[in-house]
Amino acid sequence: MLHNGYLYCFNQTSFLSNKVFLSSNNKIKNISKKQSILNLSLNSSNDFNNKLAQALNESDIEARKIREESEKRKLEDDRIRAQKQMKIDRLNAIPDDAEAGTVEEFMYKDGVKEILEKLDTDLVGLKPVKDRVREIAALLVVDKLRRNLGLDTSVPSLHMCFTGSPGTGKTTVAMRMGQILQRMGYCRSGHLVLATRDDLVGQYVGHTAPKTKEVIKKAMGGVLLIDEAYYLYNASNDRDYGQESIEILLNVMEENREDLVVILAGYKDRMDKFFSFIPGMSSRIGNHIEFPNYEAQELVSIAKVMCRDLEYEMSPDAEPVFYRYIEKRMTMPFFSNARTVRNAVDRARMRAAIRLFNKAIDKKSNGLVSRKELMTLEKEDFVTVEELILRGDNAIVE
Repeated sequence: MLHNGYLYCFNQTSFLSNKVFLSSNNKIKNISKKQSILNLSLNSSNDFNNKLAQALNESDIEARKIREESEKRKLEDDRIRAQKQMKIDRLNAIPDDAEAGTVEEFMYKDGVKEILEKLDTDLVGLKPVKDRVREIAALLVVDKLRRNLGLDTSVPSLHMCFTGSPGTGKTTVAMRMGQILQRMGYCRSGHLVLATRDDLVGQYVGHTAPKTKEVIKKAMGGVLLIDEAYYLYNASNDRDYGQESIEILLNVMEENREDLVVILAGYKDRMDKFFSFIPGMSSRIGNHIEFPNYEAQELVSIAKVMCRDLEYEMSPDAEPVFYRYIEKRMTMPFFSNARTVRNAVDRARMRAAIRLFNKAIDKKSNGLVSRKELMTLEKEDFVTVEELILRGDNAIVE
C-alpha cells in the first residue's frame, strides 16, 4: 500500500529504530550489571577490611589482657615472697628460748579447764569422747601458743560428726564444745542451735533455701547441730528438696568455717551411708567422735547426777531397785540411754509427790512434810521390773 511514496521506507525505518532501541537497552542493562558486581565487590572488600580491623583490634585487646594478667601474677608473687621473707626475718629474730606462755596459763585464763572439768561432772563415763574433746582443745591451745610467737597458724577443720545411739550425750558435748571454741576465740558466741530435717527442708519449690539460710543465720558465730542428718538425703527420690539444703550447707561449711561449726549427728551405720552418697560432706568433716552406749551402772550414776542437779537424792534402798529396772529396760524396745533415765527420774519425782501429798492429807498425819522427805526419792517411787513385765515388752511408757 503506497502512502505518499514512503511505505517501504517507513517500515524499514521503524525496524531500524526498534533495533537501535533494543541494542541501547541491552547495553544499559549490561552496564548496570557491571556496576552492581563492582558495588558487591567493593562492599565485600569493605566487609573484609572491617572484619580484619576488628580481628586485629580484638587481638590487641587479648594481648593487653594477657600482659595485665602476667603483671598481676608477678606482683602477687612478689607480695607473697616479701611476706615469706618478713616471716623468716621475724622468726630468725626470736630467740630459741623465747616463751610463748604455758599451756596451763591458756587453759585456765580462757576457761577451757573449767569447761573440761564441767564436762567430767556432767557426763558419766564416755572416756573416749572426753579424750577426743581434750585432743581438740589441746590443738586449739597449741595453735594459740604458736600465734603468740608469730608462727604460721591456720584454723583447723572444726566441723564434726557425732555417732551413737540417742541419749548418749551428743547434745551436751556439742554445747560444751561450743563454749570451748568461744573461749579460745574460734567462734564469736559459742551458742548451740539444734536442727533436724524439718527445720531445714521445705515442702515445695523455693521453700528450702530460705528455711536453711534462716537456721544458718541463727547459728552463725556458734555451733549448728543437725540431728539425724542422714534424713536430709533421700536416695530414692532425685527431686527431694533435701539436696538443695545439703548444697547450701556444703557452701557455708567451706566459706564460713571460721564463724560456724557444723556438727552432724546420728547412728553410725546410717551416717556412713550418708557420707558415701555425699562425699563433699565427708571431706569437710575433720573430727569424728563415736559415742558408745552406757553400761547399767553408769546409767545409775547418771540418775544420781540428775537427782543432784534437781536437788534430790536417791535413797540407798532405791539404788538396787533402779539398777534392776535399768537392766531390764535395756533389753526392751525404745531404750534411749540417758533419756530413758531422765524419764524414769521424772516418774519417780511424780510418784514421790503423790506419796507425800497422800501422807500429808491423811487424818492420822499432822500434815507436816520435812525437808529430807521433800529431797529424797524412795524405792517405792521407782518403776520396778515386775511393773515392766506386766506392761509388756513393747511398752513405750517408762
